[in-house]
Amino acid sequence: MEWLSSYWWVIVIGIIMLMLIIGFIKTYNKLKVMQIKVNETLSGIEVALAKRHDMLIKMLDTAKGYMKHERETLIETIKFRKGMSISELNEASVKMDSVASTINAVAESYPELRSADVFKELQVGIRDVEQHLQAARRLYNSSVTSLNNVVAVVPSNIVAGLCGIKKEEFFVAEEYQKSDVKMSF
Repeated sequence: MEWLSSYWWVIVIGIIMLMLIIGFIKTYNKLKVMQIKVNETLSGIEVALAKRHDMLIKMLDTAKGYMKHERETLIETIKFRKGMSISELNEASVKMDSVASTINAVAESYPELRSADVFKELQVGIRDVEQHLQAARRLYNSSVTSLNNVVAVVPSNIVAGLCGIKKEEFFVAEEYQKSDVKMSF
């Protein structure tokens, strides 16, 4: 019987060791999954920044192109009218009125190209991109909070310390990022 009582303690110690190993593995896996989530959300910020850069450059170039076209058209119209007498202006006005109905029919068939509309699209695009970027930053900080909480509490902090898993830094905007972007036309 004495051999049975000595084996009993070995079995109990073995079960405790097995439970500790299983707990260690589960905690380690949880920490690794959380690190992957933090990296994924950081990648989301990078994607949003790239999207913002590409979209803003393209929309700004488009707006500049429309502004240039309208400025050239306005200058040409002023030059054309400048050399006309009142009777020529009236004559041109009558001719334009007769053609206006045809122009209106054609204009309804094609989209109106005006720089004001492009600027509205630019404003909407900027707002959408900035909201996407803010959401990506909030998601990243949320993932960092989850990881940092697990790294900070017992017993997962022991596993994190043994495996070299550390707290992550929150996203904090640089000073230049806090200021408005200067857009020149």
